[in-house]
Amino acid sequence: MTPLRDLLETSVERGTVPGAAALVARGDDVEVAEAGEVERESIVRIASITKPITAAAIMILVDDGLVSLDDPIARWLPELASPLVVRTPRARSTTSCLPRTQSPSRTS
Repeated sequence: MTPLRDLLETSVERGTVPGAAALVARGDDVEVAEAGEVERESIVRIASITKPITAAAIMILVDDGLVSLDDPIARWLPELASPLVVRTPRARSTTSCLPRTQSPSRTS
């Protein structure tokens, strides 16, 4: 058995899932494993997997030394450099959408 298959088998044995299939690829190395009621060719519903896929992609970049987990978010997503804070749903006045470092008197 491989560590991937061991992981899937453990999840099935604990009752976390009735079955699981996984594919892990890195370069030319590809591993496919299955356990429980799910087989390699099973058709299953997949939902809301964008975040885990993005996280896995970022971790590959971290492994490759291209991204650091300590990087400021603005380095990669400049639009998040100055977050805006809206405290109430009705706070849509001209001052509510200003960056926290600005005040109405400095915006003329």
